[in-house]
Amino acid sequence: MNGLMKLDRIDINILVQLQKDGRISNVNLAEAVGLSPSPCLQRVKRLETAGFITGYEAHINLTKITDSVTVFTEVTLSGHRREDFINFESALREVEELMECHLITGGYDYLLRFITRSIEHYQDVIEGLLDAKVGIDKYFSYIVIKTPIMKSSVPLKSLIARHLPSAL
Repeated sequence: MNGLMKLDRIDINILVQLQKDGRISNVNLAEAVGLSPSPCLQRVKRLETAGFITGYEAHINLTKITDSVTVFTEVTLSGHRREDFINFESALREVEELMECHLITGGYDYLLRFITRSIEHYQDVIEGLLDAKVGIDKYFSYIVIKTPIMKSSVPLKSLIARHLPSAL
C-alpha cells in the first residue's frame, strides 16, 4: 500500500479511465478527469514512471482467430523447500501457453491457467513439464466449457475506497 497513498482522486480517475480505454486521447482523458491536457499528460507520465501504469495492450477476441481451450490446473509439488518453488516457477516462465500462475493456500500449491489449441495440446504441455522434472507431484485439470464473465479491469475505486474516500 505504500505507493497507493501517494495517489489523489485525479490520479485514481486517470487509472480508471485508462483501464477502460488505453487508447483514449489525452484531450478526452483530460476532459474525463477534469483537467486540461497538459497537466493530464504530466500526470500520466508520472504514473508510468512511478510504475503505477505498467503497459498498454490490446484485448484480442481469440474466438475470431482460432479454436482454443482454457484449462485451469491445480498443481501440488513433491517438495516444499524454497528451491522447489523457485525451480518450478522458473520452468513455468518458459511455457508460452501458461497465462497465469498463482501460489495459493489450501489443498494444493499452485493454480495455473493455460490456453492451448486443444486438449491434446494441453496434454503435451503438461507431459513436457512432467518430463522436465520440475517438481510436480500431482496435478488436476479443469477444462473450461464456457466463460460467461471475464473482466480485465480491476475495481480500483472499490479496492482503495477506505484509503482514499474522496476518490469516490
